[in-house]
Amino acid sequence: MKPTGEVLTALRSLMADLPNSLGSINAYIIPSDDAHQSEYLAKRDERRAFISGFDGSAGTAVVTEREALLWTDGRYYQQAGKQLDSNWTLMRDGQPATPTIDAWLAKVLQPGCRVGVDANLMSTRAWNPLQTSLKSAGCSLLPISPNLIDLVWKDQPAAPQNPIFPLGLHLTGQSVAEKLAAVREKMVEKRATVLVVSALDEIAWFLNLRGADIDYNPVFFSYLLVTLEDLYFFVDESKFKPSVSAHFQANQVQPLIRPYQAVQEVLKTLVEASGSRVWISLGSSYALTALVPEEKRIHEITPINLMKAVKNEVEVAGMRQCHIRDGVALCQYFAWLERCLRENRAVDEISGADQLEKFRSKQENYMGLSFTTISASGPNGSVIHYHPLPETNRPISTKEMYLCDSGAQYSDGTTDVTRTVHFGTPSEEEIHAFTRVLKGQIALGTAIFPRKVKGQFLDTIARKALWDAGLDYGHGTGHGIGHFLNVHEGPMGIGVRLMPDDPGLEENMFLSNEPGYYKDGKFGIRIEDIVQVVSASIGDNFNGRGALAFSTVTMCPIQTKLIDVSLLTEKERGSLNRYQETVRETLSPLLKKANDVETLAWLERETQPV
Repeated sequence: MKPTGEVLTALRSLMADLPNSLGSINAYIIPSDDAHQSEYLAKRDERRAFISGFDGSAGTAVVTEREALLWTDGRYYQQAGKQLDSNWTLMRDGQPATPTIDAWLAKVLQPGCRVGVDANLMSTRAWNPLQTSLKSAGCSLLPISPNLIDLVWKDQPAAPQNPIFPLGLHLTGQSVAEKLAAVREKMVEKRATVLVVSALDEIAWFLNLRGADIDYNPVFFSYLLVTLEDLYFFVDESKFKPSVSAHFQANQVQPLIRPYQAVQEVLKTLVEASGSRVWISLGSSYALTALVPEEKRIHEITPINLMKAVKNEVEVAGMRQCHIRDGVALCQYFAWLERCLRENRAVDEISGADQLEKFRSKQENYMGLSFTTISASGPNGSVIHYHPLPETNRPISTKEMYLCDSGAQYSDGTTDVTRTVHFGTPSEEEIHAFTRVLKGQIALGTAIFPRKVKGQFLDTIARKALWDAGLDYGHGTGHGIGHFLNVHEGPMGIGVRLMPDDPGLEENMFLSNEPGYYKDGKFGIRIEDIVQVVSASIGDNFNGRGALAFSTVTMCPIQTKLIDVSLLTEKERGSLNRYQETVRETLSPLLKKANDVETLAWLERETQPV
């Protein structure tokens, strides 16, 4: 828990007397976003964490003259409750009694009050309804520059300066020139003269480049402006590895390199051209959108976002292969962990996560982790996005459940997998809850559904077995995943909340399948696989619309001692046994080749049919 009294006092002083003689504001909003609306942030962009002390990946802070509040979702209730000091009020977003930010502001502020936010850090999709709501209450929403948190953050880290490197065609499957031609074709269809690309993973994918400006996310700070004639690339050119120039030549493109900070200036110039029409996603910052007159805006998801979500044949092969190698490392870890506990050797959450990283690092094409490993023993498992710190670190033992949610970046794909295990004798409650979670995971993993159905419509399939017992979980059921890119990728997903840009599921999208259950202060359960959307056939295939299904690419056994087999149907048992057999037949040859007798024996035991 970080004391926040001093920084809040300094912030309120600035709110009362804004820089550049802008007067004063009555409330200041601190989003989680950076200027690219990234989920995960570089250290210098962790402004909401700095001001509040809460460092979860999702949340919005609001500071008024007398109050400080933090909104976050069900994944982070416990964490926020522990990290916020007495200056802050936790607003449990998603609960019926919790007002939205705009509703709360409209209620507590008097007409004529002014609310400020850095418009670079708020998407247009978030800005528009907030502005409308405040206006209806007689208040106004103002873009504030410079960022007030930056002014009170005395030791704010510097901007990252990590190298940018190219990916070859054998990994990407498509040249930049081919991607550019496809994008321009879509621009012509929309009668757009300029396409604004601000999402970092879209830029990295489009240019077949990767970087390391954000931990675990192989992206780099930049913008793209695509016209029908030119390709503007706003980036710090000093970060290029020497091979980048040759990469562009090989990909038959020659971007116009401009300084990172010049994007607004160039966009203004392009907008002023006669007949210009600018395609800019609602997910882009309001600061960029405000540069484009409303009558010139095309507010749709970018074509790059959709292209990136549907993997090509090379990307599909890479995703499947990297999950096999990742499965070897996971099996080695769980076999090692079981032996350590059997021999009474001390292992804790941190040392366990470190060992798992060592196993992964020995795999071909390994580039790093895809997120901080959630290595959670006993009650720590009930904190949905827990990650171990020295002050929270618990031993992994034979007396408690152990939840391990982890993933890696490989040059041919990205992984994300969760397994929950017990190395002793689980309780009846733990077995029952685990089995309910497994039933939901199998139900979703074996579902057949119409082509282009939106993920939100599938969410209940994974929850029903839990709902039948009065249980539930406070997070989404599935997220998209990148190809050597961000571990969380849109625009599709599976969850209770509507994903406004979800285009509907189609072949060769990859998503997670991860229902769970969390008993506060006791244990947590999550079973997560990555699945590929594949074609299927059933009946009349939804009146010719086409049928789809999921094919699981994660390769790691489900621990059967945690299953109440009497609760499984024959179909569920068959599905589980086929999966376990596939894992064994896929990984055994690799373990034999590595002469890893111990892990091979563990794999044989863990994949016996139920």
